[in-house]
Amino acid sequence: MDAFSAKRTADEGIELRSDRTALLVVDMVRDFCDPDGAMALPGSERLYPIQNAMLTTARAQGAVIGWIADRHRPGSRREREFVKRVPHCLEGTPGAEIVPQLQREADEFLFVKRRYSAFFGTDLDITLRDNLIDTLVIFGVVTNICVRSTVHDAFFNGYQVVVPHDACAATGPREQASSLYDIATHFGIVSDSTNVISAMEKGHFIANMPEFETTTN
Repeated sequence: MDAFSAKRTADEGIELRSDRTALLVVDMVRDFCDPDGAMALPGSERLYPIQNAMLTTARAQGAVIGWIADRHRPGSRREREFVKRVPHCLEGTPGAEIVPQLQREADEFLFVKRRYSAFFGTDLDITLRDNLIDTLVIFGVVTNICVRSTVHDAFFNGYQVVVPHDACAATGPREQASSLYDIATHFGIVSDSTNVISAMEKGHFIANMPEFETTTN
């Protein structure tokens, strides 16, 4: 391990209090998750049962749930994401909709974004603050782009962040490992869905899993 990453304070973990915690489901939309989507990510279907289990617990515990949906307006002269990526998630098309394998309840928030981060140009931050949220559990696709960008901005805005690694998928194994390492080292806690569910149910602390723990004494 490089000395730069090793020199850090010890993580004591994050307390998942249901009244102060929100789950953010990032970009689980058809264009990214369906096999015939515009930018389909192979293997996205393995995330559905894992994410549904966390969502079920969050609802039972009264935590806030926010759905993040990447959506773009057709006809823009220069859509910034389309400079780098093929057109995707166009407003009014099936590809921009949340996958039906994940059920969004009527009282759960939907945040539409047009950039990688769910905080950029949206009312996510003010909505979370209005609901007295200080801790975020962030997961979805893809780990190394929109999930990571949202985690960065959550940290910059003062939120505690937990990322359950088994509820996220990246564009490849290298990108998954690198992003999770950086999140655990610099931006938050990396754990798994089982620990998240247990922490929400019991209101106890959750810390980096050993394979992501980079603290040295």
